[in-house]
Amino acid sequence: MKSILSLCCILIAFSSFITTENRVSKNNNEDQKRTLRILTYNIHHCNPPESAGGRIDVEAIAKVINNAKPDLVALQEVDVNTERSGKGLNQARQIADLTGMKFYFSKAIDHQGGDYGVAVLSKFPIVDSARFALPIKKDLVEEMRTIAAITVMLPSKQKIIFASTHLGLNEPNRLLQAETIIEHFGNEKLPMILAGDFNAEPESKVVNYFDKYFSRTCTANCQHTIPVVNPEKTIDYIMSKPSGTFKVLSHKVIDEKYASDHLPVLAELTLGK
Repeated sequence: MKSILSLCCILIAFSSFITTENRVSKNNNEDQKRTLRILTYNIHHCNPPESAGGRIDVEAIAKVINNAKPDLVALQEVDVNTERSGKGLNQARQIADLTGMKFYFSKAIDHQGGDYGVAVLSKFPIVDSARFALPIKKDLVEEMRTIAAITVMLPSKQKIIFASTHLGLNEPNRLLQAETIIEHFGNEKLPMILAGDFNAEPESKVVNYFDKYFSRTCTANCQHTIPVVNPEKTIDYIMSKPSGTFKVLSHKVIDEKYASDHLPVLAELTLGK
C-alpha cells in the first residue's frame, strides 16, 4: 500500500511539474511573439562613403541588416532605378531579397531618371501601406520629404503601424513635417513605431515636439549616430506611441563604419498585452 501511495505522489508531482513547465513555455512563447527588433538605417543609397568613386554595395547594407536580425527596418536615402545606382535596379527590393523580408518604398523626389526616398522592411505580413508627402515652406525650398508607413500583423495577431521617414535640413521645414506626421497619425488607434533620420538632435524643437506624442527608445546618454568615424551627433531615432504600449528592452548604435555615412540604430521592444 505504501509503495502504491508513493507512486501516486510521484505521478502527481511529475504531472504538476509538466503542467508548470508547459505553462512557463507557453508564456515564454507568448512573450517572444510580442518582442520586436527594430532597426533604422540611413543607407546613403548603398554607397560606402570611404570607397573609391561611386561604388554601390547593396550586399554590404544587407549584411548589416542580416547580422542585426531585425523584425522591422526603416531605411532612408534609397535609390530606385537611378543612373548612379543602376537603371532598372530597385534598392528596396534588392535589400528585401537579400534579407528575406517584405518591403514598401515611398518616393520623395525624382532623381537621375529614377526615384529616391525611404522604405520599410518587414518579416511580418504587410496588410496595409501608405505614402505621405511631407511639405516644405515656400521660403525655405529644399528637396521634398516623405514617410512610408505599413500596417503589419504580428505573430500574436496584433496589428501595429511601422513607419520610416527622413526629415528636412531646415528646422522650420522639419517642424512643419513633424506636425504633418502627427496630423496623419496622432489619432491613430493602433500602436505605432516611427523610425528614421530626423536631422535633429535630442534637445531640438523637432525632437521635443515628437516627445509630446512618442516615446524614444533612448532619452539619456544616447550614442551618436553620425558621422561613422568619431560620431558627434545623434539624429537617428526609434520612437513609439502611445506611451506605455511598448517597453524598451535594449537600445544600441551599431559600430559599422563601411557601408554608409550613418550608424544603424537597433532597439528591442516588447508590446504590452
